[in-house]
Amino acid sequence: MSFIQDFKAFALKGNVMDMAVGVIIGGAFGKIVSSLVDDVLMPLIGMATGNVDFTQLAFKVGEGDGAAVLKYGQFIQNVVDFLIIALCIFFMVKGIAALNRKKEEEPAPAPEPSAEEKLLTEIRDLLKK
Repeated sequence: MSFIQDFKAFALKGNVMDMAVGVIIGGAFGKIVSSLVDDVLMPLIGMATGNVDFTQLAFKVGEGDGAAVLKYGQFIQNVVDFLIIALCIFFMVKGIAALNRKKEEEPAPAPEPSAEEKLLTEIRDLLKK
């Protein structure tokens, strides 16, 4: 096979396409959650903590040109962002697992009794009479 044929076979496999869709949707979902955290939750948390803007919280280490600025407020905001995304993914996985469990729990139809079982059932019914 040529390189182009190999690549085409790889790129058009179902798993690769599913993964690509998942990455794209995940990126968009991440933006939505980031906006929720940045624009809705953190301002509310800031109000509750005395109008603190978490993105501006920083700690300066050192003096002069060699000083380092540790932006721990932005870190706190990113942790909240991560926790919300992790919680949403947890609920999605639990929901999918519950749906799969319901599919598995559906009872399969009873198998048709064999000729021997039918004959034994008729004999039993005759003996009852």
